[in-house]
Amino acid sequence: MQVQTILDQINLGAMALPEFQRGYVWNREQVRRFIRSLYRRYPVGSLLVWVTKTEHTDVRGDGPLAPGSVKLILDGQQRITTLYGITLGQPPQFFEGNASIFTGLYFNLEEEAFEFFSAVKMKDNPLWVNVTELMQKGLGSFIGRLYKTPTLKDKADTYTERLNALYGIRTVDLHIEEVTGEDKTVDVVVEIFNEVNSGGTKLSKGDLALARICAQWPDARAELRTRLDKWARAGFYFKQDWLLRCVTTALTGEAFFHALEGVDTATFRMGLEKGEKAVDSLLNMIGSRLGLDHDRVLGSRYSFPLMARYLVQHGSLLLDHKERDKLLYWYIHSFLWGRYAGATESTLSQDLRLIEEVDGAIDRLIDQLRQNRGDLRIYPDDFSGWSRGARFYPLIYMMTRVCRARDWRTGLELSSHLLGKWNQLQIHHIFPKGQLYKHRYTRPQVNAIANLTFLTQETNLHFSDREPAEYFQEAAESHPGALESQWIPMDRNLWKVESYPDFLAARRELLAKAANEFVGSLLAGKVPDQDLIPVTPGLDMRVPGGVMDDEEDQLIRNCNAWVIKQGLPEGEMMYELINPTTGEFQAILDLAWPDGLQEGYSRPVALLINEDHQLKEIVNRAGYLYFTNVDDFRRYVQQEILAEEASESGMA
Repeated sequence: MQVQTILDQINLGAMALPEFQRGYVWNREQVRRFIRSLYRRYPVGSLLVWVTKTEHTDVRGDGPLAPGSVKLILDGQQRITTLYGITLGQPPQFFEGNASIFTGLYFNLEEEAFEFFSAVKMKDNPLWVNVTELMQKGLGSFIGRLYKTPTLKDKADTYTERLNALYGIRTVDLHIEEVTGEDKTVDVVVEIFNEVNSGGTKLSKGDLALARICAQWPDARAELRTRLDKWARAGFYFKQDWLLRCVTTALTGEAFFHALEGVDTATFRMGLEKGEKAVDSLLNMIGSRLGLDHDRVLGSRYSFPLMARYLVQHGSLLLDHKERDKLLYWYIHSFLWGRYAGATESTLSQDLRLIEEVDGAIDRLIDQLRQNRGDLRIYPDDFSGWSRGARFYPLIYMMTRVCRARDWRTGLELSSHLLGKWNQLQIHHIFPKGQLYKHRYTRPQVNAIANLTFLTQETNLHFSDREPAEYFQEAAESHPGALESQWIPMDRNLWKVESYPDFLAARRELLAKAANEFVGSLLAGKVPDQDLIPVTPGLDMRVPGGVMDDEEDQLIRNCNAWVIKQGLPEGEMMYELINPTTGEFQAILDLAWPDGLQEGYSRPVALLINEDHQLKEIVNRAGYLYFTNVDDFRRYVQQEILAEEASESGMA
């Protein structure tokens, strides 16, 4: 079928993109090479389409569909979208991505080269022809210009042949293979898609499950996004597959997405409502009971599908405060020891079986953790990690919230009841970074978990980079007991920079003792009830008293937002890197794209801010390309992924 005919069929609604297909991921270099191959009449591969009845079809975009049957593009989306954008000057109805990728492609009449617009090279140069303009206006005006321009006139015949070859791309025949037949269900078609698309991005199990649902309920994807957006406004960022997993377990009690086969629209909608209600309850419970009130300190998010199922079994209500606190005890240990860090589906399936019978369910979950760990006690060495990427960082934040820790300048308890900008919590290095680096301590020592605490913003600014030997004395005199409430060893000899390693060891002892006491009291049902403060009100505001984004955290969030703005997939913050062979936890990455920024086309990539050489080696061995600053990362995205010239993208 000729290219122009294919484009006409898209405009008529006779050819479209199925809902389960992902967005456009090609970069400018791939666009340039593809058009060059067509110009030279090189083989560019055949297309694969699924011929199905229009009334049974769920497609991307909101354009009209032709009556009767429609051809859904299974293999060839990137090529067809590129041809549509280059030829018609705009993306097709089903487009999802960055349209600038195929905007401004030029052809050089002399060198027969294709490049994207550069003002320095192309402005007022008649040898450069805008490809889209040629496709839109036709050959006439361009050929006439050749014979009227003195510098082109001598080779006008040669240039005319080249323009004809370029314009003739519209009539190139592309072979189309068709998948037809009543037996070609969505499942079968997706299996075919994954087979023929082995060089690109395969559909995940979640994509397939959602494709089935969308075939019956086209608004399903938008409804999932509505819930995710609501939680994002409250400071929690989840992915679509995660919510779909919560719905699956809440509805079926099964971990695997195939459990949704045969689930009708009404039942799925009911499961979505139950899953949403359960997640709301869990976020409120964890936020108000444990003080884990924002995304950066929310550990073990993959324990939520199991807890959601448990709540649904109880009609979304726990029987009493002892049962609730015992569940929270299990949740804390699930994130401390990485229960769902690897092989999520199989581990989740194992744990779901443990709660099929309601009586004694949480006890069985806890026993399972003990079998894996041997001991659920928290030891001082567990706080030997460093940076906010460590699993014990949320534990210190939690203890600050729930153990009546007090601010060192105001004496106020750092609970979730604090209101106002200056009372939001900030990360505080007890021994200032500058002082430690001056004494040649290493980065892991400087950023040790035991050197981190939380104070109000006003107090953090007040103490600034003063040494503990100075400001601890002020805090101890102004508010007796405030230092002890944050597990500061009171031996004044340990407050000196030269005693820093001994200070860390002493504080780790205090932290471990306090942590065991608190989580143990949860298990025993002895933690007093407090007023619940909802953290998912559905409003565009953060929960009062939440930890403020520090400079590094904001840097990472801004970088992720910039990537999304480029039409590229969202990165995973605080990504747990697992050894795929052993299942062993290796590291937590600030921001990562484990499937690459061009899913299926590029290497896994990570952004690592202020990390040590050891972590970089681990990430490198895992096959990741990593960057240690945002500018280098953005330059990589623009030049290698989007294939933009630095001078044209504002990076020069």
